Amino acid sequence: MKLSIVIPVYQVENTLRRCVESVVRQTFDDYELILIDDGSTDHSPALCDALAEEDRHIRVIHQRNGGLSSARNAGIDAAQGEYITFVDSDDYLGDGTIAILMSRLGAHPDIDILEYPVFWHHGSKEGHILKFGIGEYTDMDEYWLKGKGYTHAYAWNKIYRRQLFEKVRFPERRLFEDVYTMPRLLAHAHRIGTTEEGIYYYSYNPNGISLNPGGEGLTQLLETHVEQLERMGIAQQLTEYYAHVLNIQIDTYAATRQSPILPTADYRRKEISKLPITGKMKLKLYLLKLIGMKNLCKLFKLIH
Repeated sequence: MKLSIVIPVYQVENTLRRCVESVVRQTFDDYELILIDDGSTDHSPALCDALAEEDRHIRVIHQRNGGLSSARNAGIDAAQGEYITFVDSDDYLGDGTIAILMSRLGAHPDIDILEYPVFWHHGSKEGHILKFGIGEYTDMDEYWLKGKGYTHAYAWNKIYRRQLFEKVRFPERRLFEDVYTMPRLLAHAHRIGTTEEGIYYYSYNPNGISLNPGGEGLTQLLETHVEQLERMGIAQQLTEYYAHVLNIQIDTYAATRQSPILPTADYRRKEISKLPITGKMKLKLYLLKLIGMKNLCKLFKLIH
């Protein structure tokens, strides 16, 4: 079998059929669709079973509620395909997407991860398409930094060689699990490809965790990025990535008042102008150099 498609299911009786039908009407046929019912208490479990009866590609796993990561991990454990991909049950795929992506992988069998475009916040006024260019990376740090992988480290909108998950699983009961997991997958990958073909529809959810992370979620996100900066040996270098993490540190302090954990970068003021960042972000970096990390966080908490 070529591809395993894993869909975690929890309390999504209103969107699940749309999601599944976007998969089963794909023209690519060499796949299995694994629905992981994560202890839903609505009609989702019965709907999963009904959908499985309608299409031979679908099989269902019912489990006690363990959260999104637990459901994805159950899908990984059950997957039999050479490749694996994830679709969230309130999202869906554009027609023909899988065939296009699998054709690209067939032509480039050395690609371990293939990333494709996202219609971000589909259904809202702010909805727009995210594209990541056409290219390949053999240096995973280059993908993370120059390709800005840290801004689109989503579990979905990518097809992975399943072998990458032999020693990697999503962390259970942790927010922003995608950002935590992606660097660990990159550590086992040799080549990542990006394409502008295909489309993943990420539906707008005003109540979603990514829009309302809270102090705990922000703390976990910050810890993940600081760990990545330290692993790459650039925790105190002035980069666009550092500026990105600095924003997270400021937001985390505002939500928790916990002492900052992001090391203060060592840089000269004139280096700031070279970064392709907003004027507001440059101001934060000037102030960081002038008053230090904790005072900067305090200042922006007051401003907010």
